[in-house]
Amino acid sequence: MATTPSVPRSTDAQEVEALHRLILESLDDDQAVETVTIPLAGKSTIADHMVIASGRSTRQVASMAAKLAEKIKAEMGRSPRIEGLPTADWVLIDAGDVIVHLFRPEVRSFYNLERMWSFGDAPAPTAGTGSPTAN
Repeated sequence: MATTPSVPRSTDAQEVEALHRLILESLDDDQAVETVTIPLAGKSTIADHMVIASGRSTRQVASMAAKLAEKIKAEMGRSPRIEGLPTADWVLIDAGDVIVHLFRPEVRSFYNLERMWSFGDAPAPTAGTGSPTAN
């Protein structure tokens, strides 16, 4: 994936949590599966949260990403950066304080970001449910 400048981050903890909740609710509404949140605050400077979720098809992944970007812009006043939307196998949404990775299941298994970013404490995906796992 190409490198693009990141979206500015907030210093307001309540705004960060509101963004995180908005993302989780949007993904749940769009029936994302195996949604996982990895807390990054104090562990990485790229974001406070990383959210990883799957869609059942490229069409669902693309739709979830587009809707999520629209909601973030409308409700938070941020214009998130999106990469990977044309093929929609793996879409990255940089919302500043929260980084979102949306995958087709096969691509998610191959890259296994949960393991890479877990720091030993990431929750395991909840198989077959669309409900988010928040920490």
